[in-house]
Amino acid sequence: MILDDNPLTLAQNFGLSLLDLDAFDKKYLPLELITYKLIQQYRLLPLLRKGKHLFIATADPVQQSGLDEIKFHTGLTIHCIIVEQNKLIPLIEHIINTQQTAALADLTANELNELAISVEKENIKSEINISEDAPIVRYVHKILLDALHKGASDVHFEPYEDYYRIRTRLDGLLYEIARPAVNLANRITARLKIMAQIDIAERRLPQDGRFKLSPPNKRTVDFRVSTCPTVHGEKVVVRILDPENTAFTIETLGLEPSQEKLFRRAITHPHGMILVTGPTGSGKTLTLYATLNELNTDSVNISTVEDPVEIHLTGVNQVNINPKAGLSFATVLRAFLRQDPDIIMVGEIRDLETAEIAVKAAQTGHLVLSTLHTNSAPETLSRLINMGIPAYDIAASVSLIMAQRLARRLCDDCKKLIVIPEKELLCEGFLPEEINDLKIYAPAGCEKCTQGYKGRVGLFEVLLLTETLGVIIMRGGSVVEITAQARAAGMQNLRLNGLNKVKKGITSLTEINRITKD
Repeated sequence: MILDDNPLTLAQNFGLSLLDLDAFDKKYLPLELITYKLIQQYRLLPLLRKGKHLFIATADPVQQSGLDEIKFHTGLTIHCIIVEQNKLIPLIEHIINTQQTAALADLTANELNELAISVEKENIKSEINISEDAPIVRYVHKILLDALHKGASDVHFEPYEDYYRIRTRLDGLLYEIARPAVNLANRITARLKIMAQIDIAERRLPQDGRFKLSPPNKRTVDFRVSTCPTVHGEKVVVRILDPENTAFTIETLGLEPSQEKLFRRAITHPHGMILVTGPTGSGKTLTLYATLNELNTDSVNISTVEDPVEIHLTGVNQVNINPKAGLSFATVLRAFLRQDPDIIMVGEIRDLETAEIAVKAAQTGHLVLSTLHTNSAPETLSRLINMGIPAYDIAASVSLIMAQRLARRLCDDCKKLIVIPEKELLCEGFLPEEINDLKIYAPAGCEKCTQGYKGRVGLFEVLLLTETLGVIIMRGGSVVEITAQARAAGMQNLRLNGLNKVKKGITSLTEINRITKD
């Protein structure tokens, strides 16, 4: 935070030099030393390099984190130069806008045409007005391709009163990648709407659509588009459904060997209900798809009802719900029961009617897979009771509950070993006998990762419904009782599962603390 608006006062208080940016020749800026992302994020600008010394322009000398990150990336000794904020910010914005314009030139005309053809095959209207607004077409395609290449799961296009922001979600966290001019907002939104074949003129109501892109020499990728009106315009979120990022098996999810054994035993049963729980974005759907991939053989009939179908599986009968047409989860489930199913997957149990039909299916010789939004596996049982499912039906139908979260993986190329005091490790939950040989790693950051992390791994809590737990449920036992019994039977909660992955060097203690608490 800037302590004083007067740059002269700042320079005097901190003993730093003061520079008038207007008198500095901008063409000699050593921009190649620092990524544009760092310049934009920290509002710091490299001015001059002399040997192993780098001089940085800043209006906020208190901002140490940005200076430390630049020092790490360059390996140079950093010196601050105070400049006026009202001159620094416009210059940085000019540099970023110039860089984005230059980046668009990297996408050749042939690549653009190949992309356009792929979109047009999916959506007949996708290339309307391409000749009138080719720069926007090129810009939007570039943003989507960059997000795809980075492995992003979502792209957010966000209008605000004074600026327009584009962010991508990488490994669960959002990062700003661009700030186009505010007057481009409507044109960018219109382009995305055309691609998704949704009404361009409708700006008052949320809308949904989807399209496909086939980058040159790459696989076809699905994109799901959602628009929502805000006070400053329409926000658009594009979900990227890349087959390469969703080609998971049960082995790659991150289950401990004992957890994987319990889970595999449950999915091989001919009947019963398996529930995967957790908040939005915790990887529940991916776990179900990995399970279906393993169960999908010529000898079984698998049917799924989803909102919407995110990944198309060959050999699986998948149905999108359509509330406007009266096609709800419950309606489709009733139809499934007349279709001779072996395995049924329900995208989410949202209401009592859906839960009752799913329980009935699990009790009548079908294996049912579904998800719920609860914080832990034991809480799922209370949630079902609160929804109105009788305790005896829960005890008779539910086979296994698995709660999960997603943690960022440490980058193997740059993770660093750190030392944490023994007392602090004990407070975090490690056992005294584990501490002597314990190696804790932390993120560092390199060109191959995002702030020291690359990819994600699951944290799991697997609760097997035993006869003892069934008795507790039948007599109306509390979540505390259920949890105590599950832990006594060997259930590893999310926190302990996360600490195990810290011990193995898969993720950091900071990341586990961000996601879990005991």
